[in-house]
Amino acid sequence: MDGTGHFNRLVSELTLEERTKLLEKLKSQSTLQQGPLYEEISDEPEEKIESRFNSLPWYRRFWFRILSFFNSRAPLKLFEDYLMSRISRSLEETAPGFYNYQKDLLLPKFQEMLVYLRDGSRFFYQILDSSFNRDKGGLMVFLGSLEMPDIHRLIQNSTDPSVLVGQFPGISEVELRQKAHRAMEEAVAAINDEQRSVMYQNTRSLFCLKQLSSFLFDRMINAFIVDSAYHGSICPAASIRDQLLVLNNILNSLKDPPPLTLLGSLFVFVLSEKRDEPGFDIQIEMRKLLSRTEASVEAIRTFNKQVPLTRLLRCMSRDMGISPQNIGGGEDWFVVYREHWKQLIDDRFSVFIKNKRQKDMQNSLRYFFKGNSLKVLENTGNESDPTDVPIKEAFCLSFLQTFYTVVFMGEINKILRPILIDGEFIKKENRTEFAEYYNTIIKLEDLIRHFDQTLSKNGDFGQRYLQAKAEMTSLPIKRRKIQIVLQEASRAAEKIIDQTKDAIKGMITVLGGIIRKSADDKYDSLANVTVFGRPAAFFGNLQLCIDQLQKAMRLMDDINSIENAK
Repeated sequence: MDGTGHFNRLVSELTLEERTKLLEKLKSQSTLQQGPLYEEISDEPEEKIESRFNSLPWYRRFWFRILSFFNSRAPLKLFEDYLMSRISRSLEETAPGFYNYQKDLLLPKFQEMLVYLRDGSRFFYQILDSSFNRDKGGLMVFLGSLEMPDIHRLIQNSTDPSVLVGQFPGISEVELRQKAHRAMEEAVAAINDEQRSVMYQNTRSLFCLKQLSSFLFDRMINAFIVDSAYHGSICPAASIRDQLLVLNNILNSLKDPPPLTLLGSLFVFVLSEKRDEPGFDIQIEMRKLLSRTEASVEAIRTFNKQVPLTRLLRCMSRDMGISPQNIGGGEDWFVVYREHWKQLIDDRFSVFIKNKRQKDMQNSLRYFFKGNSLKVLENTGNESDPTDVPIKEAFCLSFLQTFYTVVFMGEINKILRPILIDGEFIKKENRTEFAEYYNTIIKLEDLIRHFDQTLSKNGDFGQRYLQAKAEMTSLPIKRRKIQIVLQEASRAAEKIIDQTKDAIKGMITVLGGIIRKSADDKYDSLANVTVFGRPAAFFGNLQLCIDQLQKAMRLMDDINSIENAK
């Protein structure tokens, strides 16, 4: 299990009913104003300058033509300058302290409002980093469960592998997956136009929030220079005009506050990483996030009300034709939603098949261990205990621990130990190898016990794992630290498994040489076979040892195949 799997547990654990109840609770607690965020009123109509000029009385047009004769400028340009000066005077009256038209300077109050908007929108950057940026597909599916519960329920039920197995007994795993994917395609095809529109608006709001919260405010703010004559910082408007045009487009596109269904989805993803903290209460935590959201949304609304950005940009550009444009974004929600459902179905089938193989494996292990239960390691493998270190090698180590106690010490060692003590190998190098393999296997229990202790709360891996989980740092850094610990623990476990496999393989080869009694082989027999009883019975016992060791190797290969299955 990797870090993201652990962080997403809260998302996957919430049933559709629990999600709906959380949303209803959020709505009852919300004081979020639903009025438009972008409602800038311009006192200038948006028709083209040519149209406005031609609609003037003839004497006004004649006047501008006279001025044009003396100024060597087109009458239309003079008319536009006249409109611009009128807008600038209006701005000085209705929004003073933002802009100096004559000097084309942005004033201290404008910088203050940029800082205010930056700080207000920064919260959305944090929550989007923990949700949208981390798992866009997962967020779309979760949002879809709230906006399209009928579709969500239909996909869940029609792609359930356990249900499909009952409906189509004897069908292959490949065909089962294909039927699940076809059922999913039929379900998403049933999404109606209203649902598509709602999902698009949610996704568009999400995209606009992302653009605003990640906007390079600091680049503009740092362009202001302190000037004592203005009692603050000023900036040549031309130096940041292009960036302000982009900002104006974003604010224009974000016309309404984010819907509560979208906020609820974001909050659940954000809170997934807090899932295992002591005293965690999802409703309390969501209320905190809602309060911060309300403050951020109000900051955006306040900026839009106080800063007439479109009119300011017209003055800065000396262009009456400037108007905010809608930015793109959100159009890909359906593709993301469908592709993530495909991945979820594949993952669901992988788990189903893995569990089925594990069940078959349990039956094989029960027979191999003569009814004895598997000795599970104390500090790994238990997903319900957040302090356990989740490494995939835990199953194999538990198998080896049980194999050592039940099979090796219970049966095999009774045959091998006398050979270690009294056996006279015809080829001396065979004795050296036999002793090496035997000692490796005999130390197995201590190695596993020591490794398990390193995974405990007081062990090296356990301490580092819990510390990484508890660190208050950015999610990518947190994930990376957890991943490093898990990788190191896995490598340590793999080392134990690999050296045990090598020892078992070597022991099988040495014992095979004793039975074959071929002087031409690298491995030969014993010179004193008769001291171990009747040769036929002794060789028969050795063959039983080989069979059990070979069975252990096959079971370990099967375990490895199950644990690495996708």
